[in-house]
Amino acid sequence: MGKTFAEKILAEKAGLKDAVPGQIVTVKPDHLLMHDNAAAIIGKISDEIEKYGIVDKTLPVIVLDHVIPAADEKTASNHKKIREFVKKHKLKNFFDAGTGVCHQIVLEKGFAVPGSLILGSDSHTCSYGAVNAFSTGIDRTEAASILLTGETWLKVPSSIKINLKGKLNNRVSAKDVILSIIGDIGSSGADYCSVEFHGDLKQFSVSDRFTIANMG
Repeated sequence: MGKTFAEKILAEKAGLKDAVPGQIVTVKPDHLLMHDNAAAIIGKISDEIEKYGIVDKTLPVIVLDHVIPAADEKTASNHKKIREFVKKHKLKNFFDAGTGVCHQIVLEKGFAVPGSLILGSDSHTCSYGAVNAFSTGIDRTEAASILLTGETWLKVPSSIKINLKGKLNNRVSAKDVILSIIGDIGSSGADYCSVEFHGDLKQFSVSDRFTIANMG
């Protein structure tokens, strides 16, 4: 029996021959995305970081993009803390305010590639499925632990296969496609599931696929 997209990638990242839905696997992500909320994340483990350091300086990808320019003193202070943290620990993948939107940067700078595993402290981290990466959002506490250990556990999700057939009419976009699907299955219809798209996909550009995956 064939394996799903999620089963293949999670088995590989866990160093296993196979992985099945419902199985708990310990995986090592290729990258960890953080944005302006990195200040809260590093604040959770400041003592541990001082003692143990960051496990891999190429693991985190930090992008300041959510509140740009800083809307108040607190936000400006958080941005300053992040910049100082990046400099102190000599992190390799930092993109300061004005560089771009975090999810665009992860794709355009080549952090997300086919077969990679990307976790991020943002709900739209699932966007990287556009290039056949397995990606999902996690909470800040989990992101903090990954900075220290370089690994986390995931439950292998069940998979939903969606066949897209036919050619889009004029003025019908990828956004219409995903909104129609959400209307059919409901906003919670794919909770903790991996969604695979099959069928007539050549008509969808990478930008189109990004739009569809972003709304996962």
